[in-house]
Amino acid sequence: MQLEAVYHRSNDCWAYGYNERTVHVRIRTKRADIEKIEVLYGDKCKPWGDMQMKQMELLASDELHDYWQAEVNPPYGRLAYGFLLTEGEEHIWFTEIGFDQAMPKEHLGLFEFPFLHPIDLQSPPEWVKNAVFYQIFPERFANGDKANDPAGTLEWGGKPEYRNFFGGDLQGVIDHLDYLVELGITVIYLNPIFEAPGNHKYDTQDYMKIDPHFGTAETLRKLVSAAHKRGIRIILDGVFNHCGVTWPPFQDVVKNGPNSRYYHWFHIQEWPLHEVDGIPTYKTFAFEQTMPKLNTANPEVRDYFLQVGRYWIEETDMDGWRLDVANETDHAFWRAFSKEVKEVKPDAYILGEVWHDGMKFLQGDQFHGVMNYPVSNAILDFFVFHHGDAHSFASRLGRYLARYPQQVNEASFNHLDTHDTVRLLTLCKNDKAKMKLAAAFQFTFVGAPSIYYGDEIGLDGHFDPDNRKCMIWEEEKQDKDLLSFYKKCIKLRKIHPALISGTFRIISADKGSSLLIYERKKVEDQLIIAMNASPTPARVAVSLPAGEWATADLSGNSSHNGKKYQDEYWTELGPYGFCILEKKGNMM
Repeated sequence: MQLEAVYHRSNDCWAYGYNERTVHVRIRTKRADIEKIEVLYGDKCKPWGDMQMKQMELLASDELHDYWQAEVNPPYGRLAYGFLLTEGEEHIWFTEIGFDQAMPKEHLGLFEFPFLHPIDLQSPPEWVKNAVFYQIFPERFANGDKANDPAGTLEWGGKPEYRNFFGGDLQGVIDHLDYLVELGITVIYLNPIFEAPGNHKYDTQDYMKIDPHFGTAETLRKLVSAAHKRGIRIILDGVFNHCGVTWPPFQDVVKNGPNSRYYHWFHIQEWPLHEVDGIPTYKTFAFEQTMPKLNTANPEVRDYFLQVGRYWIEETDMDGWRLDVANETDHAFWRAFSKEVKEVKPDAYILGEVWHDGMKFLQGDQFHGVMNYPVSNAILDFFVFHHGDAHSFASRLGRYLARYPQQVNEASFNHLDTHDTVRLLTLCKNDKAKMKLAAAFQFTFVGAPSIYYGDEIGLDGHFDPDNRKCMIWEEEKQDKDLLSFYKKCIKLRKIHPALISGTFRIISADKGSSLLIYERKKVEDQLIIAMNASPTPARVAVSLPAGEWATADLSGNSSHNGKKYQDEYWTELGPYGFCILEKKGNMM
């Protein structure tokens, strides 16, 4: 055994409470190095003879390692445990002391999960893992009230630029809620809607006021109420890392300098304010002089934004916050923010914009989830850009699944494009078979999928501002086939519990191959999915467990004469084709 590859610690994603009764314990080993792992566990205050053994399951694998998991239910909340590693005739015990061939004889020296405190759990709202998100850039979704159009508003559908306006507003979202219901959406994520000079509204001027070009607080209340009646939740974009240069506290600093009561609300490095080689002498978002960075460690700043976080939930009953540039704001502020939001609405969703490993934000005291860019990039690399084979793709997924607690993965915000990226159809170079393949994986992977407005009807676009085009509402200009496909993806997800909280298991992902086969399973609900991320056809043979199986009707670019021979299903997948097999009789 390669013992130097073995890793465990009693916190983070290695030992955590999954719910009020269950603890998940994980351990890492060298890939394909160990045949079996058992966990010895029990209560440290009970007799040694009451200790139990349980075999661990292989959770995931990456390029170098295997990750194993066991689910245990400590009746008294306390858990002492160790691991027995087996490879052939070799047996090694692993505890907090280290490795030993002899079995432990007492609790002292075992790993310990001291107590399962419900208050410490990472507990995303239950509704999130069932969610299908739809991201709306308000200025470009629909113009429902021409009376609030800004001066110089252009005709709907024109070329988007950094500073032009087309009149999109909250009434436009209200007007199209039934469209979103028909599509199957359950949560709307709105880009910023508070008063700001830019069309993107990330340069906030007034955090306590809806931008007049979008409507009023009453319009937002109407939107939330109308959405809730249709079973749709609303989350807002909170820009609390930085403000706009027109925000009155910053303007007071511009006017009064160190004498301003707001001087320490920002990170002023040199007065008077100026730029050196294009970089402001105050800290900003990136080096953008119009977006001064906020000093959230300042008690007055902290209290102000805690009030903002609470106010809009109390005033409108909206359902959560997506937090912009969340990784550049201090953890103490986010802990206070999380507590404030949960006090006013316990099931509000708190989502951080973090583009990398977000574990330090996901301890149960800050965010429920982060925007899952690592998984998004892995999906695009394999299905769209052809970077790597099925083996390397599966390895990346394994590493990401092992990175977070299970409940975090189940509630992950899984997107393939946003207002900050090139649109999916453009990334696919308008190849809709390739686009469907990537989306089909998104909807059958672990986590909650998100659609960027217009993707479902064929909206394309390069980087900002081109990725913020006006939504197409003329039905004759919409891609009806693509729209139907997204509806089927959403329906499939909703009828299969396995896609919500089931296990994810790779069946086949060979080196040098573009063919990926995987399983989603929860009790008797089971799907087997084969995907061909190649421009050439591929013959596929899939072994099927006992039971009746059917092909989901959204299976794309695959042979319609697939055949079942005994316990195998044979078919040909066309270029970028896929086939979803679902076990009959087990759908919701």
